[in-house]
Amino acid sequence: MKEEDPNISTQQEAAAAEHDDQTHAAHESPAIPGGEQDRVLIARSYRNLLKSLKTTLNAEDHNNIRAAFELAAQAHQTQRRKSGEPYITHPIEVARICVEEIGLGPTAVICALLHDVVEDTDVTLKEIHDQFGDKIARIVDGLTKLDGLHDSQSPQAENLSKVLKAMLFDVRVVLIKMADRLHNLRTIKSMAQHKQLKIAAETSFIYTPLAHRLGLYAIKNEFQDTCFKITHKEVYHDIASKLSESKRSRQLYIDEFTSPLEKSLKDLGIPFEIVGRPKSIFSIYNKIKTKHVPFEDIYDLFAVRIVLDVKAEQEKSACWQVYSIVTDTYAPITQRIKDWISIPKANGYESLHATVVGPGGRYVEVQIRSKRMDDIAERGFAAHWQYKGIEGTATRANNYENWLGQVRESLENEESGNAVEFLADFQSNLFSEEVHVFTPKGEMKILPDGATALDFAFSIHSDIGCTCRVVRVNNRIVPFTYLLENGDQVEIITDKNQKPSEDWLQFVVTSKAKNRIRSALKDVKREQASYGKENFGAQTQRL
Repeated sequence: MKEEDPNISTQQEAAAAEHDDQTHAAHESPAIPGGEQDRVLIARSYRNLLKSLKTTLNAEDHNNIRAAFELAAQAHQTQRRKSGEPYITHPIEVARICVEEIGLGPTAVICALLHDVVEDTDVTLKEIHDQFGDKIARIVDGLTKLDGLHDSQSPQAENLSKVLKAMLFDVRVVLIKMADRLHNLRTIKSMAQHKQLKIAAETSFIYTPLAHRLGLYAIKNEFQDTCFKITHKEVYHDIASKLSESKRSRQLYIDEFTSPLEKSLKDLGIPFEIVGRPKSIFSIYNKIKTKHVPFEDIYDLFAVRIVLDVKAEQEKSACWQVYSIVTDTYAPITQRIKDWISIPKANGYESLHATVVGPGGRYVEVQIRSKRMDDIAERGFAAHWQYKGIEGTATRANNYENWLGQVRESLENEESGNAVEFLADFQSNLFSEEVHVFTPKGEMKILPDGATALDFAFSIHSDIGCTCRVVRVNNRIVPFTYLLENGDQVEIITDKNQKPSEDWLQFVVTSKAKNRIRSALKDVKREQASYGKENFGAQTQRL
């Protein structure tokens, strides 16, 4: 059993690109401007992109992709990246990431190819609309930075808030932006150090937690590792070097650990794959920092993943059967069992995690999941929708839709203040840890870890939150500031005469609650101003 390499290569298609597909040559020879060397490089990148599209394209998609490529190549022909490469290689690679690493389709490819033309060239949004239609134009507009921001206090905040708000009509805007940021990070070496630090800070603040919430775990880990490499270069290389030096001994240990499991799993009769995956450098650093131990004393440097090839309706029982085999073979650490199969995470993540004591008394984390779960864990949102409607996955699909609905609801609120305030609220909603609580009727609500009883009231409905008078948790009256815990049953008692007060903003952490409280406070101020104006007018008339 082989340990999986943690490094993500951006050159996987380079060798394949040398062998052009002659059967499609007549259709895949678009006009490419520039010198001979540039044309060869661009043509190779474009072929790699087309090969990443595993599904057969219809004539309209094929023609639109080629037209988008030709338009972008022509528009960007005089531009080069900091690395010296023709600029068009960037949108091509962003499009390839959208397909291969996120799982998007032809529409995203077209938009990714065009994502910088309006911002950086003379091409207008109207031209995009006229040639490719309304949907493409709207997505490209969502990806285009705002003009005239030189007077803005925070142009980065304005641009990020625009991109995030574009989720209201198409979540692909954010997914393409993720691919854009990922490629920029992979090629960041050519940028000045101060720009690298700025990009790393922005990525850590918004893009990393957003990738987590969208279930893009592989991308989230790469964001974290790359930003860590920029901000803590020496520590990063020290950990990377130690991981490399210990790779052989780690592989021998993984083989020793998995050997007895493989025999029992074969007897079970379920097709499976076992992969040993080293933990990210950033997560290892966090353990060193929080546990105050040297690298050599960290036992769980890797996780063993068991992936089962079963039908959706058999997933849960099969995963628990495998869990039984693992814990029969090795003693489990019971307090470290995480069941995200019975109750998936809000972003759709499903897996059964168990930590066991392996040979030599070392702790090993074992992740048990189906191929569908693994696909969603790796590619997130797009993979989730690929499985929507499959028998046995309806509840999980609804879970994901509910979370996206909550995000959209918080984005639709127009009372969130300026862009900086909006971003701060939105970032606070990109929580990585969550609590599961229940209404008196047994309906589950997922809220961020640290959410209060008042947050719960607003999660039910804005009006319930605004008129909340009393909160009961597990049949006991608690203050609004009560921190929710997993399994709590929460009952809200309302009073139509109740109104939010200014201090309520200190009692909540979710953006939905904050936005609604701000809105209610503004309504109260407007009512008071209107009453004062009428009262002043009546007194003036009497005089």
